[in-house]
Amino acid sequence: MNNDAVEAAVFRRLLEHLDSRKDVQNIDLMNLAGFCRNCLSKWYASAAQEQGVELTKEQARERVYGMAYDEWKALYQTEATPEQQAAFTKAQSEQNQH
Repeated sequence: MNNDAVEAAVFRRLLEHLDSRKDVQNIDLMNLAGFCRNCLSKWYASAAQEQGVELTKEQARERVYGMAYDEWKALYQTEATPEQQAAFTKAQSEQNQH
């Protein structure tokens, strides 16, 4: 079995899923799962660098977001609610205690 092919297919499916759920904000992902689209793009850029592939931060974000990051923010990002921000702050505080 070719694990790389399976993992690549899963990654593409994850990106498709995130693309289909633009209503889910990054802060929601952070609050629920501890990572977001920005984290994923950083991991993507880091993995590329480890493989000797030159990739800018913006290119990695474009791969994850399916468009330029600034365009995605303008079209889909909303202001965090006080509840979302409070949950994020609490999660960050708890993470820093461990």
